[in-house]
Amino acid sequence: MRIAFIGGGVMAQAIIAGVKDAGLDASIIVGEPFEMRRESLKNDLGVEATDNNKEAVTGADIIVLAVKPQQLDAKLIRVMPNTPAQIRKGISAWHASDSVDQATIDFVGSMLKAIGDELKFSDEKNIDIATALSGSGPGYVFVMIEALADAGVELGLPVHVARHLASQTVLGSAALQRESGKHPAELRNMVTSPGGTTAAGLAELENGAFRATIANAVRSAYERGEELAGGK
Repeated sequence: MRIAFIGGGVMAQAIIAGVKDAGLDASIIVGEPFEMRRESLKNDLGVEATDNNKEAVTGADIIVLAVKPQQLDAKLIRVMPNTPAQIRKGISAWHASDSVDQATIDFVGSMLKAIGDELKFSDEKNIDIATALSGSGPGYVFVMIEALADAGVELGLPVHVARHLASQTVLGSAALQRESGKHPAELRNMVTSPGGTTAAGLAELENGAFRATIANAVRSAYERGEELAGGK
């Protein structure tokens, strides 16, 4: 399978590295206008690179348009990965139009599994929602880690200790929810003793409209995505 990437930025590099690490049978070429990035792609990932997109796509079985969604007028397979794909922990939401053959769909699924989880939607509209939730979601999580760490520092912890505690807490909590299969509310109840420290902290989150703020953040990201798609 020959794959051509148009654009060699962060997400393209993450996918390429994942494909190579997974040992998928593919030769890769990247169309990239910036010379320094082309050299990096060649040296670090061992792929072909050219500044000529037409040359890149010639003879390709799959063409990956690794550019911003608003730069595209038409889509055959649309994918929204997120930044944890850089360490093979991403989640990619994707949709394939009816014209895409099954062999290509299967290969794209394998390619996305090489950088984390993948969810294929039958309705492309869901990609817009996933963009606001999981595409932008790492930004929300990073702010939470930052806020937790800052609070720890304010109370007296060294910066590196507070940051380690905060990031591992988020990582472990997410892994526990995924692996246990329990609803997040059930896990929250398990760690919340009546009148205890967690109950006091959760009460403050409720007073600060934490849930509504997260929901509003996702909604705002979705609405901004719709504006960008409309060229605004």
